[in-house]
Parts: sequence; C-alpha cells; structure tokens
Amino acid sequence: MKYPQYLFVLMLFSLFLSSCGGNEGNEDADNHDSTVVDEPRGKDNLAYKWAKVALDATANDTEWFRPRPTISSRFLSLIFVSIFDAWSCYDDKAIPVYLNAERRPEEERTLENKEKAISYAAYTSMMEYYYSDSVMLTNFMNELGFDPNDHSMDPATPQGIGNLAAVAAIESGKNDGSNQYATMEGSDGMPYYDYTQYSPVNPVERNNDINRWQPKYFVKETGEKYAPSCLTPHWYLVKTIGLDSASQFRPGPPPMVGSEQLEREVQEVVDLQANLTPEEMALVEFMRDGPKSVQQAGHWLIFAQQISVRDNHTLDEDVKMYFLNQVVARDAFIASWDSKMYYDFARPFALVHYYYKGKTIKGWRGPEEGWGELKGEDWRPYSPESFLCPPFPSYTSGHSTVSGACSKALELYTGTDEFGHSVKLVPGALTHPNDLRDTVTLEFNTLSETAEMAGQSRVLGGYHIQADNQAGLQLGRDVATYIYNNFYLKHIGEK
Repeated sequence: MKYPQYLFVLMLFSLFLSSCGGNEGNEDADNHDSTVVDEPRGKDNLAYKWAKVALDATANDTEWFRPRPTISSRFLSLIFVSIFDAWSCYDDKAIPVYLNAERRPEEERTLENKEKAISYAAYTSMMEYYYSDSVMLTNFMNELGFDPNDHSMDPATPQGIGNLAAVAAIESGKNDGSNQYATMEGSDGMPYYDYTQYSPVNPVERNNDINRWQPKYFVKETGEKYAPSCLTPHWYLVKTIGLDSASQFRPGPPPMVGSEQLEREVQEVVDLQANLTPEEMALVEFMRDGPKSVQQAGHWLIFAQQISVRDNHTLDEDVKMYFLNQVVARDAFIASWDSKMYYDFARPFALVHYYYKGKTIKGWRGPEEGWGELKGEDWRPYSPESFLCPPFPSYTSGHSTVSGACSKALELYTGTDEFGHSVKLVPGALTHPNDLRDTVTLEFNTLSETAEMAGQSRVLGGYHIQADNQAGLQLGRDVATYIYNNFYLKHIGEK
C-alpha cells in the first residue's frame, strides 16, 4: 500500500539525534592505534555506508513484497556475516563463520584491503538477496571505484576474499530450512513455501478454540477483504547461527482463557488503547515502522548506526557490532517463531471479541471516526485496515523478542546501557491522519528502556497482551547473552 507519509517516516528514521555517549566499556574503542587517526569514523567509515545501503534495500524490499520480518532478518544476517568473514581475513585473531580462507599476512591488513574485501562481500550477497535493487547496488560499487563485474575467487586478493565470503554465506542458506529456493517437497517453485503444512485451528469466520490463533480480515485499497495466511510458519525450523537450537530458551506457556491473568491482561489492552496519549500514539507508530519499513532487525540496525555515530566508530568496530547485532536479531526471530508455533496462541484481536462480546466499550473506531463507543466484537487494533494485525500467532511478541535481544547485544558490545537517542514525530501520521496531534519527542535514554518501549508499544497498539511482551523481552535477552558469550567472543578471537 502506498502512503503519502512514507518519505516523512524515512526522514525521521534518518534524523536520530547524535547526542551524548562515549566509549565506556568498549575495549575496542579505547585502544585505537595512534597511527590511524585519519581513518574514517562514524558515518564516514565504509561499513557504516554499506549498512545504510542494506537498510535502503530492505525498505524497498518491504515496499515491493510487503512486510516479511523473518525473511528480512535472514537477509541482513547473511549479509553481515559475509562482511565479517571477509574482514576476518585481515584481522589478527578473528575467526570466520562460513568462509574457508587463510588469514592474510600482516602487511596486507590495511584499511584499503579491508574496505575492498567487505565491499565485494556486501555487494555479492546483496545482489543475491536484494536483486531488485541491482542498479542501486551497482551504482554504489562504481562510486567506490570497485568493478562490480569482478567475480574473482582468488583468496590472495581482497575482491576474491569478499566474493568467497559472500558465496559461503549464500551457500549456507540454501539448505537452512527457510526454503528460499523452493527446494522442499511440494513447493511448486514458491520460495518460502510452508513445508510444515500449518493450518490454523480457527478459520477466519469461526473461532473453534479461543486460546489459539485466528486469521483476520484486512482491506485492500480497492475495498476488497482478504485474510492473509500465517507468515512463514516453518521459521522455527530455520537453522540458527549463534544458538544451539530454536527451542533453547523457549518460555513457559501463556495464560489461558479462564485464568485471572488473561482476563486482566485483555482488559489492560482495552483500557490502554481507549486512552492513548499523543506520545503513546507516536510510540506505537514509530515502533510499528510504517510503510517502507525495515522491520525489527533493520530498526535495531538503525539504532546500532546511531551508536556508531555517537561513539565515532572505525570500520573494524562497526563490522563487529553489525555482525553481532544481526546474528542476534536472526536467531531471536527463530526463537520467537519457535514459541509462536509451539503455543499457537491467540491475539488480543480475537480475545477482546471473546471477553467483551455484547458489551459496549471504548476503542478506536478507525481513521474516519477516531475513538468512541463500539461493540466489543467490533474492537480493532490501532492500525490501518490494510494491515490490522500481524498474521501469525501471538506468543511471544516478535518486536519484544528482537528488541530485548538487540538491546542486550548492543549493551554487551558497548559496555554500557546508555543510548541517548530521541526522535520527533507527529502522532497519527501513519494511522489516524484525520486527527493529527502536535509534534512530540520520544526519548530513548537507555538501550534497555528502548527495548521495553518497543515491547510496550505492541500492547498499547492492541497487538499483544503483556505476557507476550514480557516473555519476549526475556527470551531475547537470553538469546543475546548466550550468543555474545558462546559465539561472538569466539569469532572475534577473545574466547
């Protein structure tokens, strides 16, 4: 769906304030060699620039192929693994994930060679995953002075190492369970075909089991109603990179109908949505990402880039930070999908209808009418009709899981929970344009607070109950802590 506000939203994403901060606790940042004082830093280093290209390509992919948060996260993880692997050949102790190539001699470990190697890794991998943006990608290579047609596999050259790293990462994804290449039986040429044959217990017109997920109708611009099927229900079978298994930190079950907890949490969703403040409206819309979205993995990549600017990162620091950030995001999605498909739990969209059927409540009636009284069975999340609610089970919240994971990963990397970011937004711009409010400023003082705000935004918007949020935040933090200690430190050569 096309929104007139999408350029405005992209502008807001790019205007993160670069206030406060430092390099507290980041040993990499505190031990710069005085001989490289002229090395490009922050937004000028080439790893930062390639991350920005990846974000642009992700936004375009969403616009063309609709939101696919699991798929987008997988793309980004493999791109940044390939970049890390290429870079590792020019580091004195890093160990690649997929690349099988010798470490280059010390005299070759120059910034120039690192830039060339990561550029070919980024370009070759992005051409695989974001082929629709081939013109943009090729133009950027030309701007850098690199030949996009150089497909050398010579491990004695930077371009050869970069291409080899990309190919190794791509090969790792051909049988990783995602079914990108439609190789699973019965796929009939359809990428990402669900080979588990998941079918919801509840059809869109009838709820057979209120504790289980039910698809809901969306409305196209033409006015046609449709019920999207479950998004990538097989994703719990995708191979993790840093975790031992998708179910490694699976949380206990959500509250069931009949429990005091569920009744209380459904009421909380209704009460919160009925009384959204302008700041809460803005938070829901900001964390939902809006059109041209970069999804949750991309959103936390933007936050990581803000840290790069704040802390004046070198290429080496950004390569490692983005690598950690995106491996954690990928595995957090897989872990969240493990919980989603294992419990197949209902969303507030159906739960509110069940608990408040026949009752008059206050809620959001849509962009034409705003807030007012409505029947309980007509309640809806604070979203456009074109995408009322994510089409997959609820527990755990993907936003909460990925935000808990990425915030913890960035905290572990930088050595501090401090963030110091803020953004200005016009509440209602994405959801309720007939009732725009005065501009508000959202403050994200710490990484953990940012994750909690991201998770709470999903409760405020009516997409999740609090159990989905809290279990997701904890799941994500468990994922990140494990990956940092048992995978990341190993691959940067510190364990």
